[in-house]
Amino acid sequence: MTETIHNTAGCTPADQPTGMVDALLREIADALERLIQRAEVTQIDMRGLPLNDADRTDIEDRLGRGEVSAILTVAGESEVWETRYPGVWWVRHRGASGGVAAEEIVVTRMPEILATHIDDAHDGLARLRDTLEAKAASPLAPSHDIAMTEDAA
Repeated sequence: MTETIHNTAGCTPADQPTGMVDALLREIADALERLIQRAEVTQIDMRGLPLNDADRTDIEDRLGRGEVSAILTVAGESEVWETRYPGVWWVRHRGASGGVAAEEIVVTRMPEILATHIDDAHDGLARLRDTLEAKAASPLAPSHDIAMTEDAA
């Protein structure tokens, strides 16, 4: 027989939602309104909130997944997805060991992590120009030009 020796009033077991999710959803709704009205971006650090496992599952389920997602592999893996609410994004970064290193909800038109850094754009331009110059210097190389077909005309 198990006897309860200590019962802390007001504490919620780890497998039961704490009620924080509704407050968080209201905060996200307010942030989405600010994005629409003032183009204000909001970042909510999920690791800094007093959420238990049940809360984390609940908020992820309630926000759901929308149409856009991406996986980035830079210094670990990062997964980014727009929730079922356009403008509300979930960003999860994993460390080299695979564990969650950072996790946030970002209310924005597009998370900064998905935007091309200008240095990367410069590098891409240089490589594209090199490709074009190599093609021009080698007239015997097979052409990848798109041919017009009757269907395309």
